[in-house]
Parts: sequence; C-alpha cells; structure tokens
Amino acid sequence: MEKNLRAPKLGDPLPASRASAEAVELLRLRRSTPADFLTNPGPDEQTLASILTIAARAPDHRRVTPFRFVIFEGDARRRFGDVLREAFIAREPDADKKRVACEQRRFLRAPVVVAVVSKVDRNHRTPEWEQVLTAGAVCQNMLIAASASGFAAQWITEWYAYDVRVLVALGLEESERIAGYIYMGSAKEAPKERARPMMDQIVTRF
Repeated sequence: MEKNLRAPKLGDPLPASRASAEAVELLRLRRSTPADFLTNPGPDEQTLASILTIAARAPDHRRVTPFRFVIFEGDARRRFGDVLREAFIAREPDADKKRVACEQRRFLRAPVVVAVVSKVDRNHRTPEWEQVLTAGAVCQNMLIAASASGFAAQWITEWYAYDVRVLVALGLEESERIAGYIYMGSAKEAPKERARPMMDQIVTRF
C-alpha cells in the first residue's frame, strides 16, 4: 500500500465516485479471517495509522465523531491478557486452568488488535442510533482498509466487549461501549466461504 499520501484539506473538491474494478472485487469477495488463523507480521506503525485514518472516514451525520480507538500491540496484548484473566475468573470462578489460560491469551492471537469504542453524545441532536451506526461503519471501513493494505482481519466482540470489569480497565465512560475488537495480521491459512443471504429473500421494491 502506498504510504505518506496527502490527506485532503478542508474544502478540497473530491471525486463523487471512483470506478474501480479492483475495489468491487475486494468487496465482492470480502471475508473475515478468524482470529485463530492470524499470525505475524501485522501492520507496521505507518500502515496502521493509515488504516485507522481510513476507518475514521465513515459516514458521520453532523460530524459528531462518536467513536475512538484503543490499540493493543506488543506487550500490551499480554498485559491486557492479565485483565481478561481476572475478569474471567470473577465471571466463572469454577473454570478450569486450561479455560482460564485460553481466555488470557485472547489478544495474543493477532499481532495487532484495535478496540473500536462507540462514544455516543446523548446531548447532541444527531440521534443516538445514527451515532451507533457510525461506529459500526468505522469497523467495516477498518476491515476493508486492512485487506486493501495486505492484511487479514476479523471484527468480533466476545464476552470481554460487555464485561464491566474489562470496560473499567479500558477506561470506558458510562456512555461508551465496545463496538468491536478488530484483529489484524497475516493469514496462516485461507478462510473458507460461508453461507450468504439469499438476495431474493431480502430485496423488495416499493
């Protein structure tokens, strides 16, 4: 992926569309890669910054910016594993050591994990639902940006997206929630196609 691309300045004219057969093919075959399939290398600092910048270019009614990112890489993944371990034991005190160790290693499955935090401003006139949708669009943008940058990725939540102890450890405020954890790295094996919606069952015309 090209790096150091100039970001458009406020007010710059931008193309209303950009025909790209390559982009259409990427989206047509888009498939998450399970976190268990990921390994090194992950995106370097510059590439990750580019991926996050692209993720942040999601539709955002009235420019609320109802999201933020928390990055886990290197030793931070292990340290967060200690948080997961304690939170899991508190949830399931009778769990065996093997299960506890599995939960502790969650973030070691990929070289880079990004928590996308939904931060709704309930005092803003943009409806809460639209702000939540923006955070979801950010997650999808990140998956596409990672793929276009040459990395496999998966957007998942799992129990630690909802556990109060984990959210406190992450410093989330009362109005914030985890929209998802985006795992990024290189694929150890190719993911298989999964079942897709039958289009004639979900498309109608008014």
